[in-house]
Amino acid sequence: MSDQALDTAADPVHAFIARTVADHDVVLFMKGTPDSPRCGFSSLAVQILDHVGAPFVGVDVLQDDGLRDGIKTFTDWPTIPQLYVKGEFVGGSDIVREMFQAGELTALMVEKGVPLGQE
Repeated sequence: MSDQALDTAADPVHAFIARTVADHDVVLFMKGTPDSPRCGFSSLAVQILDHVGAPFVGVDVLQDDGLRDGIKTFTDWPTIPQLYVKGEFVGGSDIVREMFQAGELTALMVEKGVPLGQE
């Protein structure tokens, strides 16, 4: 059993995160909601995903301190937002921005089979 599988069995927050990432093609753990981001980095990530045309689920980590802390330990990544595509952690807003600017984000979405351009 992997460390992550052990973590999800013992930690309901990690179980929620794992289930959310497994159930949706693209998930953005963010501050606020896609319609009302509560920080500039989350807003930037939402704008990029909207521009790429990727349908995504936004999870507001500000609704629960356990979730806000849990997402950081789930990935061992210290910042929010965090983007997942087809269950794979992609990165935070800087990485998402760099990938978008290089054309790599759209390529990743296509490679993973995410339907783009649909509202």
